[in-house]
Amino acid sequence: MVPGSHNNSWLHRFAIFTALATLFLIGMGGLVTSREVGMAVPDWPTTYGYNMFLVPFDRWIGVSGVFEEHFHRLVATFVGLLTTILMVWLWLKERRKWVCYLGVSAFLLVCLQGLLGGLRVTEINQNLGLVHGTLAQLFLVLICGIVLVTSGWWNRVKASESDRVGFMALKGALVAVICLVFVQLLLGATMRHQHAGLAVWDFPLAHGQVWPAMNEDAVTGYNEKRVKTVAVADIAPWHVGLHMVHRLGAVATLALVIAFAVKARRQLGQAHGFTKMGFVLLAMILAQAGMGVWTVWSNKAADVATGHVVLGAACLALASMLLLAAKRCAFVAESANAAERLAKRSDDEAIDPGQTAAVAV
Repeated sequence: MVPGSHNNSWLHRFAIFTALATLFLIGMGGLVTSREVGMAVPDWPTTYGYNMFLVPFDRWIGVSGVFEEHFHRLVATFVGLLTTILMVWLWLKERRKWVCYLGVSAFLLVCLQGLLGGLRVTEINQNLGLVHGTLAQLFLVLICGIVLVTSGWWNRVKASESDRVGFMALKGALVAVICLVFVQLLLGATMRHQHAGLAVWDFPLAHGQVWPAMNEDAVTGYNEKRVKTVAVADIAPWHVGLHMVHRLGAVATLALVIAFAVKARRQLGQAHGFTKMGFVLLAMILAQAGMGVWTVWSNKAADVATGHVVLGAACLALASMLLLAAKRCAFVAESANAAERLAKRSDDEAIDPGQTAAVAV
């Protein structure tokens, strides 16, 4: 057991609460983007000239657009406070310095997130909004990592040599899953911030074809129909291409997660907890694909698109935690094997002298 980490159950629970608050914050950010109200409050760090925490209720509660953006800021501040408390708590109670540094990293990242969110408003820069949304996913992964390493499971986990071989075989697949899910989230965020989420508004076909035409005349026709349908800014050919790449990425992600779940079952057995979590990830990816289809069919309804964002973030967090758990199990098994080899070597070297003399005679 790791010294100084066995009495931190409340620290672990607080980390879980921080992770859940972060996921809720990502949902609020997604709702702001889905409803295109990121500039509903045009100043920062104030809100219409008021201190953020002293804005009269009648200026934001019940005011469409302003409510979402201002509430998003308040939740972000709350998450920043939770992260600060988590960092201090880790330094006071956790003896593993590398875990303490994770807390510091989370604190620095949440500060950067707040700054980027403010600059997105003051600079009126969509690209900063994209970076802001991407870093939010990484911040959630970091907080979920802290949740795992402060858990009781981290200290009491046992793994055999056969488990070590299985986990070593699964790590590469998990890295690929994480990378592909992250790229999908990045593509989705780019579409949302470029307002290209409905560059193609039918499914399973795309503008009535397997692969839509992307020449200027075809895109002009799409825009004429699109104005009647969703009344947003015109799209360019690359918006259509981006949407189609996102669809292909969804198929590739689903196929890869299916392969991972099957491989986990083959390597570790159906009853193993890690295998079960692999199939939970598969269920979440299937639901995520369904949410993507629903987003298209619903004309990118704000609540559906926001659910798509939140579930995607949860998929990335779970896949990252599975990778960290696999590395931990492989390390524990390797350490146990090394200890056994060392003990066996010590026993061999400690042969009784009388037995040695008898063998010599």
